Amino acid sequence: MRDATKVEIEEALAALPGWAAVQGRDAIRKTFVFANFNVAFGFMGRVALMAEKMDHHPEWFNVYNRVEATLATHDAGGVTRLDVQLARFMDEAAAGLPAGT
Repeated sequence: MRDATKVEIEEALAALPGWAAVQGRDAIRKTFVFANFNVAFGFMGRVALMAEKMDHHPEWFNVYNRVEATLATHDAGGVTRLDVQLARFMDEAAAGLPAGT
């Protein structure tokens, strides 16, 4: 059962810069761009440790300095509070890391 309403998710998204709803799917997505592969991979490692702790894993794709993350709770059929919590963590983990273009 989903534990967050559409309004709650929209309010949470408004407080998460760069995260957006995925068209045609009940999920949220953000692309992180770092200075280089090493920084991107370090970010992914930090997020992976938290994802394991939460038992909630992102769908993600990495090419060189770019990490595209999609969050949804598959067994709930869409975005839940866990996704919002992991999105916040990912933003915190990326904060202060060297960004790229």
